[in-house]
Amino acid sequence: MSRRGTEAKPPWSAVPNDIKERAAKILGAPVVRAERVYGGYAPSATFRLRLANGKRAFFKSSYPLPKGSGTQWYMSQEARNYRTLERFIRPWAPRFFGSFEHDGWHVLLLEDVGPRSVPPWSPAKARRAAHSYARFHSRTNGKRLPRSLRRTLFIDHSRFWRTLSKTGELDKTAALAGRRGDEAREWLDVALPVFFAHERALERARPPFALLHFDTRSDNVRLHNGRLRIFDWPFACVGPAEFDVVAFCQSVAAERGPGAERVLAWYEEIAPLRPAVVDASLAGITGYFADRSWRPPIVGLPRVRDWQRAQLKECIRWSARRFDLPEPRWLATLPS
Repeated sequence: MSRRGTEAKPPWSAVPNDIKERAAKILGAPVVRAERVYGGYAPSATFRLRLANGKRAFFKSSYPLPKGSGTQWYMSQEARNYRTLERFIRPWAPRFFGSFEHDGWHVLLLEDVGPRSVPPWSPAKARRAAHSYARFHSRTNGKRLPRSLRRTLFIDHSRFWRTLSKTGELDKTAALAGRRGDEAREWLDVALPVFFAHERALERARPPFALLHFDTRSDNVRLHNGRLRIFDWPFACVGPAEFDVVAFCQSVAAERGPGAERVLAWYEEIAPLRPAVVDASLAGITGYFADRSWRPPIVGLPRVRDWQRAQLKECIRWSARRFDLPEPRWLATLPS
């Protein structure tokens, strides 16, 4: 398994023996090989397991971290979602074999959906992924979903531009452009009224709503037998499918895959989208990255800010095209 990222993920030898024994009991066979998996942005303990009976499984766990780490674990929430949402998320989600907590470790045992398949994003891969993602949302769009699911997470993205403007922190976003910071600020001043109008519309988004994964990007997916397999489900919630789709499209483009508009069009070959909600989602997601990209690095998560800046660049480019804004040439000096 090739290594991606700089997080200090523990080796299998660091997993306590009693944790290994409990995992083997749930899986029904001892582990004969554990291949450490890199990727993502957190230092979780992740392994592809080969069992004595020839079967495979995936091991994911949190564990005690040093004081001051910026990592937040969501294992309990994710395990709960795998259990309670199975009829909504299968077959896109991996099978859930079980979970347990012991001595500061919280282990999830899942179906192994294979090695990393993207990036690189070819047009064929992106089209298959978009089609499968549309089928995932279509399963629940307009349907009754568990009351326990949060229904306001997407609305949190409806006020970033206004907050940045009121606090004066928009200067920090512009400063990312370095020597072209003044040019960036001028562009943002022109774009702000457009972003304000669209992000407010996100607050007013109305059903039909669907089950959202709310974190669909390449390190949380695999392409397997033509289907998008999606894992890491702690943020599952209810909202407009357009929000999930826009976030996914820009992430594909940010990884040098097909353009966001192409991925969006492939999705719509299967399921229609509401243009006004797409606009609102794009403005809200762009505002989120404008707010996060200039902040200091997070202890223990060294690559998060770089990835957020890459997504900010793609969201700004897409916004300029979609909202008929001036070309943001200042993005050439934005680090990522």
